[in-house]
Amino acid sequence: MKLSQNGWVVIAGLGPGNEALVTQEVRGAIGEATDIVGYIPYVNRVEPREGLTLHATDNRVEVDRATHALEMAAAGKRVVVVSSGDPGVFAMASAVFEALESNAERNPEWLKLDIRVLPGITAMLAAAAAIGAPLGHDFAAINLSDNLKPWSLIEKRLQLVGEAGLAMAFYNPRSKSRPHQFARALEILREACGAETLITFARDVTKPGQELLTVPLKDATPEMADMRTVVIVGNRDTRRVGNYVYTPRYAAEG
Repeated sequence: MKLSQNGWVVIAGLGPGNEALVTQEVRGAIGEATDIVGYIPYVNRVEPREGLTLHATDNRVEVDRATHALEMAAAGKRVVVVSSGDPGVFAMASAVFEALESNAERNPEWLKLDIRVLPGITAMLAAAAAIGAPLGHDFAAINLSDNLKPWSLIEKRLQLVGEAGLAMAFYNPRSKSRPHQFARALEILREACGAETLITFARDVTKPGQELLTVPLKDATPEMADMRTVVIVGNRDTRRVGNYVYTPRYAAEG
């Protein structure tokens, strides 16, 4: 990737946790950067070096973080905004473009900045690979956090996607502040998808403590998930073969 000699912003995905899964393209951008911006645990994954400034912030200030990155790029800095997984999947890419749009009238020159999004391996895809191919047919990815959308909308999407027969991958399934919501999600899924449909809980994917658990929906409990868990629900055709779980590439009509 050839980057401008002037200020720029790269929004990069660091993958699910294993450093071997960070792409060479992302490593190259970090090597050229003057500044790294991101949530504290993700910034901590970047090796400090001379000439590189690390800007680590809390997880609830995404737009402020994105605005800071654009400000620095406009001043001639080479900025990498880091996310885990892929930056375009429930991460910082949308926040940067949101900040760009909201500041466009005050700072029209920002629209001419060199802004690039570099893909990464998501936790969803890493989890799917670890258990086989549960996302081998049509699927939906849903963030179960209600920080940025109402829980009623999440319930509606779970119901409709389940009835449509899509496999699903869930981010942020269950936190200490909202433990009851995942219990409700499981109720909806049993009704919409069927009690025998397989659900996999993948915790700390690609990390040394990785844990994988696959059970029928009828046996799933809320305590099987936390904020370090990616949850994958198959469709009615999803099945086990040996130690693996996969969804066939075909689907019956209706």
